[in-house]
Amino acid sequence: MKTATRSLSAFGDSSIKTPSKSRIQQGCHSAGPNISGDHINLVSSSLSSFPIPQRSSEEKILYSDRLSLERQKLTVCPIINGEDHLRLLNFQHNFITRIQNISNLQKLISLDLYDNQIEEISGLSTLRCLRVLLLGKNRIKKISNLENLKSLDVLDLHGNQITKIENINHLCELRVLNLARNFLSHVDNLNGLDSLTELNLRHNQITFVRDVDNLPCLQHLFLSFNNISSFDSVSCLADSSSLSDITFDGNPIAQESWYKHTVLQNMMQLRQLDMKRITEEERRMASVLAKKEEEKKRESHKQSLLKEKKRLTINNVARQWDLQQRVANIATNEDRKDSDSPQDPCQIDGSTLSAFPEETGPLDSGLNNALQGLSVIDTYLVEVDGDTLSLYGSGALESLDRNWSVQTAGMITTVSFTFIEFDEIVQVLPKLKIKFPNSLHLKFKETNLVMLQQFNALAQLRRIDQLTIDPQGNPVVNFTLWKYYVLFRLSHFSMQKINGTEVTQNDMIMAERLFGILAHVASSELPQYRLISILGDARKKQFRYLLESKGKKPGIINEENNDSKRLVGENTNRATLNYTTRDFYNEKLEEIKEKKKFCKTYIEDLVKEATEINMKNEALQKLWPQMFIELVRDAVIEIRNENSYMKLCLQQITDQK
Repeated sequence: MKTATRSLSAFGDSSIKTPSKSRIQQGCHSAGPNISGDHINLVSSSLSSFPIPQRSSEEKILYSDRLSLERQKLTVCPIINGEDHLRLLNFQHNFITRIQNISNLQKLISLDLYDNQIEEISGLSTLRCLRVLLLGKNRIKKISNLENLKSLDVLDLHGNQITKIENINHLCELRVLNLARNFLSHVDNLNGLDSLTELNLRHNQITFVRDVDNLPCLQHLFLSFNNISSFDSVSCLADSSSLSDITFDGNPIAQESWYKHTVLQNMMQLRQLDMKRITEEERRMASVLAKKEEEKKRESHKQSLLKEKKRLTINNVARQWDLQQRVANIATNEDRKDSDSPQDPCQIDGSTLSAFPEETGPLDSGLNNALQGLSVIDTYLVEVDGDTLSLYGSGALESLDRNWSVQTAGMITTVSFTFIEFDEIVQVLPKLKIKFPNSLHLKFKETNLVMLQQFNALAQLRRIDQLTIDPQGNPVVNFTLWKYYVLFRLSHFSMQKINGTEVTQNDMIMAERLFGILAHVASSELPQYRLISILGDARKKQFRYLLESKGKKPGIINEENNDSKRLVGENTNRATLNYTTRDFYNEKLEEIKEKKKFCKTYIEDLVKEATEINMKNEALQKLWPQMFIELVRDAVIEIRNENSYMKLCLQQITDQK
């Protein structure tokens, strides 16, 4: 053999001095610098095509347990006779293509075939004592035929063409495995290597690593110069309690700014990273960053849960809304079937309303059951996102009654309504302008805006700068002139945008031309007492505004006066165009019925009383002549005897006392 240094350079990636080399030196040490294959004669045999090595008696005595045949230009393994006691055999730097003729060397513990042309591992089944097998820099494509080498301690297969780790799970005593400079794309199938302390995988094409956490004794892992781009692809390393030395240099992951901190956060037991010792300061910084990262993950997880809950709640609200709309449609259709002709619009308090059915018709039992089967829990959602308050489902309207902080309420500038009947929204508009005085933008989606009159209800708000009506669930946007009607009816707000489009002066002029005559007719046809009742509140506000602004210098108008001016900017013509909700209409209808019933009963009583009086008068007219004669006769008879009559009168006066 040559020097021990040369023997070691054959093992592993020769450019790396791994911690295991000292151990390999102990197991594969050479006999000395003066013993090599140059002192051995190879004799050809006439009986075989294999050469036979011959050593002098002196060499056999001095180096009886080892034989070195390196750099002999061998193409086959020679026949070694009379050397059954050999323990170390060296075939480095030859041209051997097949392992053979060594089955008789059953005491062999080290076999070095580095730098040959071997394509398959074979011919080793009888070498049960073999502990070191060096097959680096060959042409091996597959790990195989190692079943009987259960005592193997070191296996070097670097510089080959291996694409997969396999057939080594039975090597329970293997301590060192070198698979550097192969064609591996992933690392797995390492179960059973319970004694493995060092694994060299440098210069491969590895993208992910598995099963390393199942190696209880692994201390050194070399993954330099591979294709690892994220820590998730090697996350199993975090579960290894024995790993103390690892390298990632030359991988895409090592170029990331978070690389070192992430590795240390997940592998606190490491002592060396990329061949550099880890300091306590680095560990401390990694620990701090680990806590921050954990908090960030918890917050992210919390946000994910909230998002998922929001999604499920909105889906539930949407499903309930859809069922309600289907039920309402069925009820409407049933009512229409029972009607002989379409109902005429009815007018209450000066407002034009579409007639609503007083009672719903029979509903489909399946829809009824589905509607009742929906859980009441999570059927509405209230969300504040920045300056936007989003309300999903009719139950969300109750949130307007809660005690909102002044800061939150003042921050809200946009209020969004989704899956809520517009008539229910109308009921809370007074609360809206009180709770959120800075709300300037209203959004409506799936709110059943079906007629222009419904926009009249928005006039009671404090102020609106923008209005967004989503076409989904709001058929009113299919009307060609709906935007102009909104601009006309709510002109005192001086709105800036409708559905994201800027409002121009031409739009305002067109709105006045289209609907101005309508408002004039509506106001001129109303009785004076009805007009006063409608405009009562507006007149009070206007009067208060005039009193407060009286005596102030021109040009000095504060924000409060501006708001008051906007509030009273609603002129008489527009104010007569108001809107009454279905519920209010039903209440009014019931009130009217009660009044009608009372009036009918009262008139019936008056008629009955008048009839009785008339009957009595007619009877009196018939009886009066006879009664008059009898009265005259009785008077004459009583005063005929004056003395008797006087006594009788005196007696009556006395009795009364």
